[in-house]
Amino acid sequence: MKSESRIFNLLALFLFAMAAVYGVWTSKIDEGTEWVGVVALILSGLLCGMCGQFFSLVARRIEPRPEDRSDAEISEGAGDLGFFSPGSYWPFGIAVAASIAGLGVAYWFPWLIALGVIAVLFAVTGLLFEYYTRTGEH
Repeated sequence: MKSESRIFNLLALFLFAMAAVYGVWTSKIDEGTEWVGVVALILSGLLCGMCGQFFSLVARRIEPRPEDRSDAEISEGAGDLGFFSPGSYWPFGIAVAASIAGLGVAYWFPWLIALGVIAVLFAVTGLLFEYYTRTGEH
């Protein structure tokens, strides 16, 4: 988790620096500083900093993973990383449902937004329970 923490914290520092540069750069224009971009960069930096601090907190509570240690061998990271469904169609369904909801928001059709949200909930439920088996039946 230390590597993820470093990435997010460095990205936060970069975004804060770019907010300052952007603010100075746009202040040279006749209209003055463009505040929407400055605020967006600052908020993005705060979000990345929050993620970096979370990963830093988690890294202190767990023992170091092989990718966090400089003396680790490649073979230490071998093994199962988890189960990944080889042929699930549910992610495609989630993408289609989210597209429907996004079109509803873009054209401001409340009925299409509701249809898209219901479809997203249905697709997420399908993905969640795709490999669910009842323990009571034999």
